[in-house]
Amino acid sequence: MTYPEPPVAAKRPTLREHHGDVFEDPYEWLRDKESPEVVAHLEEENDFTEASTAHLEALRGRIFEEIKARTLETDLSVPVREGSHWYYSRSFEGKEYGVHCRAPISSPDDWTPPELDAETEVPGEEVLLDGNIESAGHDFFRIGSFDVSRDGAWLLYGVDTEGHERYLLRVRELSTGRELDDEIPGTFSGAIFSPDGRYVFYSTVDEAWRPDTIWRHEVGTPVSDDVVVHHEDDERFWGGIGLTRSGDYLVIGLGSSVTSEYRIAPASDPSAEFQVVWPRTEGVEYSIEHARVGAESVLLVLHNHGAPNFELVAVSPDAPGDGPADATVVVAHSTERRLEAVDAFANHLAFSYRRDGLTQVGTAVLGPDSALADITIDELAFDEPLYSVGFGGNPEWEQPTLRIGYGSFVTPSSVFDCDVRTGERALLKQQQVLGGYDASDYEQSREWATAEDGTRVPISLVWKKDGRTGPRPFLLYGYGSYESSIDPALSIARLSLLDRGAGFAIAHVRGGGELGRAWYEDGKLLSKKNSFTDFVACARHLVAEGITRPDTLVAEGGSAGGLLMGAVANLAPDAFAGIHAAVPFVDALTTILDPSLPLTVIEWDEWGDPLHDPEVYAYMKGYSPYENVREGVEYPHILATTSLNDTRVYYVEPAKWVARLREVGAPALLKTEMVAGHGGVSGRYAQWRERAFELAWILDVLVLEAA
Repeated sequence: MTYPEPPVAAKRPTLREHHGDVFEDPYEWLRDKESPEVVAHLEEENDFTEASTAHLEALRGRIFEEIKARTLETDLSVPVREGSHWYYSRSFEGKEYGVHCRAPISSPDDWTPPELDAETEVPGEEVLLDGNIESAGHDFFRIGSFDVSRDGAWLLYGVDTEGHERYLLRVRELSTGRELDDEIPGTFSGAIFSPDGRYVFYSTVDEAWRPDTIWRHEVGTPVSDDVVVHHEDDERFWGGIGLTRSGDYLVIGLGSSVTSEYRIAPASDPSAEFQVVWPRTEGVEYSIEHARVGAESVLLVLHNHGAPNFELVAVSPDAPGDGPADATVVVAHSTERRLEAVDAFANHLAFSYRRDGLTQVGTAVLGPDSALADITIDELAFDEPLYSVGFGGNPEWEQPTLRIGYGSFVTPSSVFDCDVRTGERALLKQQQVLGGYDASDYEQSREWATAEDGTRVPISLVWKKDGRTGPRPFLLYGYGSYESSIDPALSIARLSLLDRGAGFAIAHVRGGGELGRAWYEDGKLLSKKNSFTDFVACARHLVAEGITRPDTLVAEGGSAGGLLMGAVANLAPDAFAGIHAAVPFVDALTTILDPSLPLTVIEWDEWGDPLHDPEVYAYMKGYSPYENVREGVEYPHILATTSLNDTRVYYVEPAKWVARLREVGAPALLKTEMVAGHGGVSGRYAQWRERAFELAWILDVLVLEAA
């Protein structure tokens, strides 16, 4: 690829001094997003990127049309029953946003969702909210809260039109469409009604974008009269509020990366004081679920106290004690299985867990004579070597079935209702992939790389069968933070890559959660570099096994995965032909040193506290991508994508990184969405065009653009 002359950012050194170390930062001035000079620089970078990729315009157009042609644009989601209605969403050809709808159930015993046809009128259908109407006049639109009162009369919804994840909360009367005067600005996502619909509970954020305060608002009264239900003083903790599926308890959840605390109040008395379940203990995480087992009302508590892969215990809601020592063990800890969630229903329990790097779902039937000691998990079996399975929409306490979502690299997203007593599964919907898609045309497999310390690292792969036996171009994706797992799933956009002869792989590096809690612990804090060396080991393995070559391998990751991309660019630039870093956390040390920035104090549990700990400072300085760009290194082609209004990873991080890469002659591009947040642009067609841009660049690096 050949580029025109790139922009050159001015150098205005700022000194950063910590623990006796002085770092001269020439590009920190780019942090001032209100500066016309900074905005002009970002726009100049966008112009340069557009000019540098102008030869890909036709390819971008083809990929966009391929995504569009494979997508059923006018479609409906599978209805989910709540109360006396089935709730679902519609999409329409030519429309950017979804339309939220509902239709009445036929009877109290109606648990079989109606088979809806996009072309057929649904009897009794009501439109609750049309995103295409609500977004009119805005370049960005996203819904952050969406709740219907139990009597079905009122809609609560929050809207962000800037991408900064602060939502204007509104209440709508559904019978008339009338908006109440109850407008609450600056809320976080996840607001709910109390069961009686009289109150709204919501949270607001502090200057660091941390949801720190939970409020109670009485519908129809001035917002100035709202009551603080909880204010969280510990700057590491986030707060949120919900309702148990049983409807018996309101729940406040408080948590840092490593510590949890829950508080409950009877839902029948929304103004009651919340009581702590277990007091927070540093390093102990837990979650709660209300259940009735036989004649006993219990809180099921999933915790990691002395149980790294988590254990499930039961306590009394009225006297929960102070921790696991006061509880009854329901599902014991196992080194082979990482328990992730338990959902309770009137007649069964559902479990989500991981084993051997794959997600699993199991159930346990409850009856009038059930006892905690008798609960065993019956696992649902699947026959693909790689797949993802998890709970779907299951809001109703009395429902006799379990809704699950299933898919793989080759199997489109599928929704099933499982009869818990018989084990029978009913396929309710499978994502349609238009254009003659045939799953048998593609193949998926699992490889294992060996890391520097001997650890075996799983890699999930998919490619199109074309008779080729030698190396092929590959896109290798990675994340590796926060115990978040990247599981196999079909992507319509990815087919444009696979059908051109490239393969796709996920490197399940340490720092993620694929192989249990230890896998996460070995990729955080002072073990973070394992994530980076694992990714390089996966790249080297694919080459050593003849699956690809370094000159036909592109790496990709976003957010914390963007940190991974920046780190491996410095660590092993020879291993890749190109690297795409999306909203990348590449100036990590600067950010984590500043407690006034959004999320920093919370993030100390993940990365360490370099502000007060010189060992952490030195360790992070040793890997932070911006500070470790090297002279005399032949870097691969690099594309950094970001958004001006991102509150999680500021645009300034990739802007500074690209400026530094340019100093050493790296072929780096920066693309900034000027009206978007951490998740990028909001409309689906805009998202397809954004992905088409990225895929065209990747194919260009792989020299597959003519295919």
